[in-house]
Amino acid sequence: MRKTPNEALPRVSVAEFKNLSKHPVVLVLDNLRSMHNVGAAFRTADAFAIEKIYLCGITAQPPHREIHKAALGATESVAWQYHENTAGLLAQLAEEGWLAVAIEQAEGSIMLQAFPFKAGQKYALVFGNEVSGVSEEVMGQVQTALEIPQFGTKHSLNVSVSIGVVLWEYCRQVVL
Repeated sequence: MRKTPNEALPRVSVAEFKNLSKHPVVLVLDNLRSMHNVGAAFRTADAFAIEKIYLCGITAQPPHREIHKAALGATESVAWQYHENTAGLLAQLAEEGWLAVAIEQAEGSIMLQAFPFKAGQKYALVFGNEVSGVSEEVMGQVQTALEIPQFGTKHSLNVSVSIGVVLWEYCRQVVL
C-alpha cells in the first residue's frame, strides 16, 4: 500500500469551496483560549464543509499567526463571525431555527452515538473553554447536550478533538 500524493487528491479551490453547498451546521466557540484550537476548528470545519464558525467572548479571531499555523489556510475558506456574547448569539440563532446543542458533560446529556441527527435540521454546536467548558449561562440556552463517551481517567478531550468527533458523527449519520 502507498500513500496518495497530495496532487492526486480531489480538491476544490477556496473560491469553489465558498460556492459549495454546506452542511447546515455552525460551530459556536464559547471563550476558547487557545489559538491553536481555534485554527484546528477552522481546518476541521473546512474538512466537513460546514456553514460557519462563530467566535465568541475571548476566542481569538483571524488573522493571527498562531491560528494560521493550525488552520493551514482554512480561515480563508470557512465563513466566520465574531460575537462578544455567546448567549446573545444563541438567542439570535434560535429565532432563525437553529437547534443549539452543547457538547458538554451535563445532567441529562445524551451520548453522542445515541443522538439522532436529522437531515434538514440546522445545528449550532456549542464548544466551551478548554478549562471550564461551556458556561452555565450558555448551558441555560441550549436545547440539549451531547456527551462523547470516554473510558480513561481524564474525563475530557481537547476541544479540537471533540469538534472532529462530533462533526464526523453528524456526517456519518446524515451525509454518508
